[in-house]
Amino acid sequence: MKIFHSINDFTSTKKTILTLGTFDGVHIGHKKILNKLTQNTENEKYESLVLTFFPHPRMVLQEHSDIKLLNTIAEKIDLLKKIGIENLVIHPFDETFSRLTAEEFVSSILVDRFHIQKIIIGHDHRFGRNRTADIDDLIAFGKQYDFEVEQISVQEINEISVSSTKIRNALLEGNMALANEYLGYEYVLTGIIIKGKQLGRTIGFPTANLKIEENYKLIPQNGVYIVKSMINEQAVFGMMNIGFNPTVDGQKQSIEIHYFDFNADLYNQRISVSILHRIRSEQKFESVELLKEQLEKDKKTTLNYLNKF
Repeated sequence: MKIFHSINDFTSTKKTILTLGTFDGVHIGHKKILNKLTQNTENEKYESLVLTFFPHPRMVLQEHSDIKLLNTIAEKIDLLKKIGIENLVIHPFDETFSRLTAEEFVSSILVDRFHIQKIIIGHDHRFGRNRTADIDDLIAFGKQYDFEVEQISVQEINEISVSSTKIRNALLEGNMALANEYLGYEYVLTGIIIKGKQLGRTIGFPTANLKIEENYKLIPQNGVYIVKSMINEQAVFGMMNIGFNPTVDGQKQSIEIHYFDFNADLYNQRISVSILHRIRSEQKFESVELLKEQLEKDKKTTLNYLNKF
């Protein structure tokens, strides 16, 4: 997959079949559109192109937006690559770009820059300055500039009824089953392993402390989770705590993973953690010994779950 970090960087000798959007989560609803895109370019006459934006438009246009995203840029790139997209343009979204009229966007970008043969889009897509243009306007532009418009019908979208917002809400409620079902894969946290207080190793549960550098990444509700990581091409399972460590008066949120049957040095390594299931909420215990007893129970719960996995 070719990656371009600006619309102006894109070049191709072929016409493109294109879709556009934020695609946060690259969930099963998005895949319905993205799979249509790849099917349309199977004969190699045209190239598939996804146009997406960063920062998320709400971060730019809504002054006090605190939106958190399901994917980092690297995670989104990985997901789109697996689908088989040939070209990905990640365009910097800013106020200047937001002020393009619908016709300026179509003529100068879709037609002149991307040389589109067809655009595949949801029935409710709106675009242009203040999002004033709709699918009917796009169809009219298609006739004017000689490109096709394939509309994803409301019936097709309602069959799935999935949105990034619904997934964000599920994660904030700790509903991993629903979030993962809508995503079509296990939700992932990616970060660098850093040194923590090393309390876990004193009670038999050494942990890897995950630092996520992207402050816009959505962290699920505090609690204890069953997780999996691919480390040195091996699947390693464990349990993860997201929270403030109230038993030892923790002051800031941390993400700590205890991997089973694994003791390699992970410091400064970039690790991706797939979240399989939520066990319980974070609790404050009267003593470290009681915490250890609960962790033993959590481990038993995790192993029972993995035996059925």
